Amino acid sequence: MHAWLCENPTGVDALTWKELPTPTPGPGQVLIEIKAASLNFPDLLIVQNKYQMKPPLPFVPGSEYAGVVQAVGDGVTNLKPGQNVACLSGTGGFATHVIAPAAQCMPLPAGFDLVDAAAFIMTYGTSWHALMDRAQLKAGETVLVLGAAGGVGTAAIQIAKAAGATVIAAASTDEKCALCESLGADRSINYSTHALPTGFRDAIKEATGGRGPDVIYDPVGGDFAEPAFRSIAWRGRYLVVGFAGGGIPALPLNLTLLKGASIVGVFWGDFARREPKANAHMMSELATWYEQGKIKPVIDSTMPMGELKAAYAHMGSRGVKGKLVMVN
Repeated sequence: MHAWLCENPTGVDALTWKELPTPTPGPGQVLIEIKAASLNFPDLLIVQNKYQMKPPLPFVPGSEYAGVVQAVGDGVTNLKPGQNVACLSGTGGFATHVIAPAAQCMPLPAGFDLVDAAAFIMTYGTSWHALMDRAQLKAGETVLVLGAAGGVGTAAIQIAKAAGATVIAAASTDEKCALCESLGADRSINYSTHALPTGFRDAIKEATGGRGPDVIYDPVGGDFAEPAFRSIAWRGRYLVVGFAGGGIPALPLNLTLLKGASIVGVFWGDFARREPKANAHMMSELATWYEQGKIKPVIDSTMPMGELKAAYAHMGSRGVKGKLVMVN
């Protein structure tokens, strides 16, 4: 097998493509031949030693992937060789083969495209857990999605629309806004044309008829957080999903009092670990929605696995719409 190996987490340039022995699965494990692996923001942080999970060195980055089971270890009864699966194991995906815990593998129904599957679990798991579980989104409510043209953002648009919500998408270019509207967003805000903080607040106010959004889905953080939160509706829920904007904001807590609003943390990875039955039910529901055509990952582009460093550069340029997927 071959894999991108991180022996020194100083950044993407330190990754090397190496030949390694193909491993044998142990108890509770499966060997997967990887067909596709998606690139997520944590995959950039982890090779810079900036992610909350710090795997022992050396490691193979690539948190999310899909492929074909080649062999199963002792005790594995729910998977068999030849079966298509998707997996989110945190590491191992940027390779030709990987050993994965069978419990973390999602069996794929017939017709589930492997490129879509490699871009499915993290974004849709995060967005469903955020909107449907943590925010308890109801039909008829209004959702503001920040960073709406990215992986989790496009998933959030689709899930919110399928749940019967009105969606306002905020993104950084007219092209990205057009993509969001093509996915079902009712309105869009190009926040590069609205000066922070007052211009952005005014745009949110105008888009919601002065009422403000019931739910704010924020994977961006930084300078957008406070003006967005100041715009929230009474009893609104502000979802803290991530900090792709770079800075971790500090919000004045008096705003929660004045708005009767909640700041709600979203850590889907720990939800999946702590509440596996609830997570499995959620993923089953999402797979059904995929089969019904209600949701479908937005694929920016596919690139050969050997071009991983170029893919990282593309992601870093903030030009990605949806998900980048590496293929073998």
